[in-house]
Amino acid sequence: MLKKTTTIVILFTFFFAVFGCKDDVLPKPSSYLRLDYPEAEYVGFKGNCPFAFEMNSKAVIKADKNCGYSITYPKMKATIYLTYKPVNNNIKKLLRDAQKLTYEHVIKADDILEQPFINTNNKVYGMFYQVDGNAATNSQFYVTDSIKHFVTASVYFYAKPNFDSIMPAASYIKNDMQRLMETMKWK
Repeated sequence: MLKKTTTIVILFTFFFAVFGCKDDVLPKPSSYLRLDYPEAEYVGFKGNCPFAFEMNSKAVIKADKNCGYSITYPKMKATIYLTYKPVNNNIKKLLRDAQKLTYEHVIKADDILEQPFINTNNKVYGMFYQVDGNAATNSQFYVTDSIKHFVTASVYFYAKPNFDSIMPAASYIKNDMQRLMETMKWK
């Protein structure tokens, strides 16, 4: 009986030593996707419309109707939609519509930062909006000379709005939009 008990203890110890000494399974720590974008190089753009601006050379521009443009970032799956409207004694309506477009995102936005823009040399005045949170657009602006020209722009990503996921691309394009706004000139 002692021999049988000793054999069972030895087998149990051997079995436990061989199969019981595994490393503890630990969950992998959270990681973040590293997205590095090339440094922006800006080139002048002059179309057939009454304005000109600088844009990122990596973006693809396509003319739409009525002096509108789509500036696409294929690798980021994003597009800046630029719209032109002539001012015909309707500046208040154009301003109200541009502000309304921005504040329609207040439902999903965590915050909307307004940055006024004034370039007296080129007679370009406007507002840049940075929309934080899971809104459909993260950056928008409008510019005008208050007499003849009115331009609005907003960026949209071809993905479900999740600000944490698109933040690097949104920040990159926001800088491009600010450059576009700051270099706007009327013809």
